[in-house]
Amino acid sequence: MKISKLSPPVLIAGALAGVLTAVSLVVTSYFGYRYWDQERGEKARTEVVDVASRSVAAMFTYDYNTVDKELPKAADALSPEFREDYLKLINQAIAPGAKEKQLTVNATTQAGGVVEASSDRAVVLLFLNQVTTSKENAQGTTTGSRVRVTLEREDSRWLIDAVTPI
Repeated sequence: MKISKLSPPVLIAGALAGVLTAVSLVVTSYFGYRYWDQERGEKARTEVVDVASRSVAAMFTYDYNTVDKELPKAADALSPEFREDYLKLINQAIAPGAKEKQLTVNATTQAGGVVEASSDRAVVLLFLNQVTTSKENAQGTTTGSRVRVTLEREDSRWLIDAVTPI
């Protein structure tokens, strides 16, 4: 059996081809990941406004007859830390006050927009209207407000992590 020697130009050409292949794989992977991450960020931008609008409206909508059942259901859309604070607020202040004054509050989102978004965190600005009726004011009062809503992705779901009045 005869072993042939490869000439130096052939060895250099082979090494160069290997390096170019490795570099092209790295570059393709890098830009492919960036494109995928950017697409996830864009998808997040469209999802978070809808999630924030529905969840925040549910958090601020209640009837004194059913406040103990309605508001804890809204807490399902909250992160664990925020859920704990929200449930404490419901039990200590909102539910007792709603029952005492016979309050009915209907919150609706008028507009919303993304302040910032990535694939796993987003901040949304919402404009809300709340119509509040009570035993003392049956015709109701309308109040407008703005809130900054922070959302975090947990598994495949967006959860409200903070609601800050502006």
